[in-house]
Amino acid sequence: MNHNPKFSISKTFLKQTLALSLGVAVSTFALALPSDRSKAISLVADRATFNEKTGVTTYTGNVIIEQGTMKLQADSIVANLNQTRQISTITANGKPARFQQQVSTNKGIAKGQAQKIIYNAETGIITLSGSALLEQDGASIRGNTLRYSMNKGDIEAIGTPNNSGSSSGRVQIVIPPSSSQSFPGARD
Repeated sequence: MNHNPKFSISKTFLKQTLALSLGVAVSTFALALPSDRSKAISLVADRATFNEKTGVTTYTGNVIIEQGTMKLQADSIVANLNQTRQISTITANGKPARFQQQVSTNKGIAKGQAQKIIYNAETGIITLSGSALLEQDGASIRGNTLRYSMNKGDIEAIGTPNNSGSSSGRVQIVIPPSSSQSFPGARD
């Protein structure tokens, strides 16, 4: 028998890595355009490791994941599996870690960045921490920590407390004027 155990291990590793890559991209960006889900997933990194015992996959070195309009860039991404071997959490770290995606056909690309982006698949909550920023169509929200619930559709922004009264470290929200909205003036 001409069975090569090294090839079998590599093939198993490749299958697990591909499955986790798919899980990372699909789980993190479940609000994608429907057409994004049918697109191929591209994942590049300088290094990828998978620990069968712990269920942890780590991608390091200029990690870029793309699927349709979704793009995630980070210095490292760590995916953890739960006891049933499903993705439980995904953590992206960067200076900053960045993502972008078009979530609907009638809105522009949503962009976000933070030092750390954590997606909890069990709760559906994405947490951006460390100089966190989300922006789309001229609107933005900035804070030290932003938590977005994919299940509820709500967002919580937390600033860094300071006693100086300056805007540094506080939550900042920018809402652009609506071109379809008219405001009554003094002459109306």
